[in-house]
Amino acid sequence: MSLTACSMTTPFALDPVAAGPDSSIVVLRLAQHGPDGLRPVVVLDAELIDRLDATLDALPEGTTGLILASDAPRAFVAGADLKSILKMNDGDLDAYLARGQDVFGRLSQLPFPTAAAIHGATLGGGLELAMHCDLLVGCPAVKPYPIGLPEAGLGLCPGWGGTNMLPARIDSASAMQQTALGRPMKVDDARDADLFDAWTDEPTELLQTAAQRLEAMQCPARDGAPSRWIGRDDVKQAAQAAVDALDASTQPAAAVAASVRAGLQHGWHEALAEERRRLVALRHTDDAKAAIEAFFAKSKG
Repeated sequence: MSLTACSMTTPFALDPVAAGPDSSIVVLRLAQHGPDGLRPVVVLDAELIDRLDATLDALPEGTTGLILASDAPRAFVAGADLKSILKMNDGDLDAYLARGQDVFGRLSQLPFPTAAAIHGATLGGGLELAMHCDLLVGCPAVKPYPIGLPEAGLGLCPGWGGTNMLPARIDSASAMQQTALGRPMKVDDARDADLFDAWTDEPTELLQTAAQRLEAMQCPARDGAPSRWIGRDDVKQAAQAAVDALDASTQPAAAVAASVRAGLQHGWHEALAEERRRLVALRHTDDAKAAIEAFFAKSKG
């Protein structure tokens, strides 16, 4: 954490979820604004990461739970700031990824339970941010939305712990295959895969549902890693079997496999370091350059 950066950065809104027994549970609302007002999606650029860091510094005394939510109407969080990533040199990209890892890691180490309240598209870094919370709580939207780790579809790999967290929340083999191929799930498929710890069919009840789950749970042990990742005893064996069977014939898939093995063999922080090394290298490959160029061409169209 940079004290200088945080002292100059405006925190996000922090609100009590409701009066009554849940009043000490706060809602942290992510939002970004542009010239035309509230942006339809949240992107994890450097400014947002700094604001999240400052907000964690500003949590009120007596907080017993935190709900990470988003005010963006079209998505929970759309992912990392791909345009900025393309402009960074290798050192700057590594620093950007490391900064996100540090700040998201603070979220996973709070001395009370946490939940991500997901109401829309949750992709790449957005899902990685959410998975640093203890619980994922979801609801439907007017249009079914995607959720997952699509980086391999751009010739890249996750950079904020996704390779080691998703296989601890759904079937390990399915999670690794999805990540290696860069294929997100539709929200209904994610629900069927038990990605969500709680669900409400009424979007207006999303925050209250999350608060009720937090109120009923004890804070998991905090040991420097997220509460749900492949290094935990309940999933380690399944994760090892899944990575041993994973088809790692593409460069992004090889990066996923290497990051999983780093976590299983050397721990959470080495998994993060391996993701950073792999992502920095992958963005220079011809496949990644072509896929990213096609992505932006499609976006303009």
